[in-house]
Amino acid sequence: MRFRRAPRPLAPAVQSLAGQLEPLTGLASIQRVWEQAVGPAIAAQAEPVSERGGEVTVRCRTAVWAQEVELMGPALVSALNASLGAERVTALRCTAGPASRRS
Repeated sequence: MRFRRAPRPLAPAVQSLAGQLEPLTGLASIQRVWEQAVGPAIAAQAEPVSERGGEVTVRCRTAVWAQEVELMGPALVSALNASLGAERVTALRCTAGPASRRS
């Protein structure tokens, strides 16, 4: 008589695969910790879109949000570096424009 093994959850396998497939760039690591570092309210209105030499460009939904995030820049840089576990972000540069991944 042959025994069937019980079904196993798919989530651990998918999470493991996702971790292997994500890009190993500075921007990807910043995007991964963005919401945790800046909070859900800011993350809903702004997203990191590029990184160069420690300067992160953040696209905000409106000019008002761009100005707000710019003013909070030093605190957000500290929060990002704490979430990353290293001093990788030196400054934020904010622009206003349509969000690329949010509706």
